[in-house]
Amino acid sequence: MFVERAYVDAEDIGAGWPFTVPAVADLARNGLEFLAPVTIVVGDNGSGKSTLVEAIAEGFGIDARGGRAAQQSRRPDEVTSALGEVLELETTPRGSRMLRGPRLHKRGFFLRAETAFDMAEHLGGVPGFWDENTAEMSHGEGFLAMFGAMLAEPGFYVLDEPESALSFTACLQLIALMSELGEEGAQIVCATHSPILASTPGADIVEVGEHGLRRSTWDELELVQHWRRYLDDPNSYLRHLFD
Repeated sequence: MFVERAYVDAEDIGAGWPFTVPAVADLARNGLEFLAPVTIVVGDNGSGKSTLVEAIAEGFGIDARGGRAAQQSRRPDEVTSALGEVLELETTPRGSRMLRGPRLHKRGFFLRAETAFDMAEHLGGVPGFWDENTAEMSHGEGFLAMFGAMLAEPGFYVLDEPESALSFTACLQLIALMSELGEEGAQIVCATHSPILASTPGADIVEVGEHGLRRSTWDELELVQHWRRYLDDPNSYLRHLFD
């Protein structure tokens, strides 16, 4: 593990957005501890899960737009998020050594949902990224090639909705990769809508919503319960769209 806790100092808690989002407000009040090598953050659109993981990536020195921790630490056009500017990470000794060490020795990657497809289109063959020409692959194949190259050794990895281009089978492959990395000493924080990714063995599941943050088991997730009911009887949901 590289990071033990994310928190905001009391004097840095604002009155406006994003602190009006219940999940962010909960983090600001109580912090968020990381209890397992793989943390799955689950929530609906607008719940704040992407805001949280984006800020966590920034806290580890990764550009808010996505990319590698070993990139130049500050680029002229780099953007920061409102939460990322004030979020603090309490690191393990191992994490502290990595952050204090040479830039090129940093091992981390942030897959940001909004920029992931652009990365797949333009970073294939770029030194330090992946060799395959992912621009000539399907989105799913490109994402898997990206994951295979960038999540290749123990490091700190943040994924924001990586399932956006993945099929059922590809999601299973990503689960296998995350599980293997966790066992080898990596730490992964993944925000997702996918009940498949949420089932990653041994993952610590944090559900975000109007309640703020709460730990959950896979069976207890609202996401899983909705999918189960829908797959059992789609009309029980669809009829409300057309009444």
